[in-house]
Amino acid sequence: MTVRSSTARSCIGALLAAVVLAAVSLAAPATAAPPARPAALAPAVPDTVVLDGHRLAETKRRLDRGDPRLRRALRDLTARADRWLGQGPWTVVDKPRPAPGGDPHDYLSQAPYWWPTGPRTPENPWGCPYEQRDGERNPEVDTGTDRRDAENVFDSSYELSLAWYYTGERAYAEHAATVLRTWFLDPATRMNPRLDHGQFIPCKYDGRAIGIIDFSQSYTSVLDAQAILAAGAPGWTRADRARTTAWNKDFRDWLVHSDFGRQEGAAKNNHGTFYDLQIAALARATGDDALARRTVRDARARRVDPQIAADGSQPQELARTRSWHYSTFDLVAYARLADIGRHVGVDLWAHRGPAGQSLGGAVRYLLPAATGERPWPHPELDFRRYAAADVVHAAADAGDRAARAAVPKLQAPPGGDLWELRPAAEQLDSITG
Repeated sequence: MTVRSSTARSCIGALLAAVVLAAVSLAAPATAAPPARPAALAPAVPDTVVLDGHRLAETKRRLDRGDPRLRRALRDLTARADRWLGQGPWTVVDKPRPAPGGDPHDYLSQAPYWWPTGPRTPENPWGCPYEQRDGERNPEVDTGTDRRDAENVFDSSYELSLAWYYTGERAYAEHAATVLRTWFLDPATRMNPRLDHGQFIPCKYDGRAIGIIDFSQSYTSVLDAQAILAAGAPGWTRADRARTTAWNKDFRDWLVHSDFGRQEGAAKNNHGTFYDLQIAALARATGDDALARRTVRDARARRVDPQIAADGSQPQELARTRSWHYSTFDLVAYARLADIGRHVGVDLWAHRGPAGQSLGGAVRYLLPAATGERPWPHPELDFRRYAAADVVHAAADAGDRAARAAVPKLQAPPGGDLWELRPAAEQLDSITG
């Protein structure tokens, strides 16, 4: 009995195994497909102010697919970002002397083109009075003020945030967050959101309206850095974003309502253009698209028509001893203002003034010197051909055929041409050196 029962169970087990195997064979395809790979996550699209966030995301996709040209540009960008990792953070409160009002949290800078003419004595430690030498930079402005540190904050936060976005390396994002938090947010080290003591002149002025340009020429890049970090960067928290928005609103309101802000807004040269850029950017960053749209729209008759001549020259900038620098510099503001216009539905590149004035015409005026075909025919103490590279790129992107044809002939700026990674015009020839 035992043997027969065991044999019977073995037969039944073998029969069941055969049935299961047959069922599995019938259900399975002849060749099993490999398991599906998860789809790659689409890059986050930063809600940027000047830069085009969708374009950044597409550039990141191309990098992830191994685009060799972009890889070369990325090496140039990360080389810059790597240098910033060992520097900073910076703060306004560590300058050796406070601003004239006595608050160490107030930003302080000295007029760069003013020089002492008197002997320095215990009674006259500054060597007053001061006289202006246009285009000649007094090296003492880099000691005892916040100008250089602020520029380090602007440049480092921008390049570090871009490096994080394209590589995902958290060290870049975390250091950018530390830099921004130290300068703008932490109570012990933050800067007051005002510029009452920009470009002071010893023994003459405690601050001047034109000192606003210390921020308007580069702070809009910081707004984009903040937006890029807000796209998911480690180390940049929801609280950081909220406090940054509050700082930007306070700064925007100071620029709009202060006497210095109104004076700078009334300027008829690059100071006025950069003021408009800063107002439009801060409005966009703080959710006031109506103010941003109005500022860009009004710039057509308020800036382009009176500041750009029919032949494309910029008479106020040509009157300077550094006419090439200031002509390209002013166009940086226009090109970035046009980028903000794209976000809010105003096409500044399409504008034509009553005498044919246009941004495209102003860029075309620079092309012979920008491509090296002809010398620049106006005064310039320190000609740098590459200073025009970004504004030519911007005009080419806007559809200007002459600018597009000139792009291959441009001189790359020191450190490489980063246009593909951050397609918004920047000042490329420093006036701080």
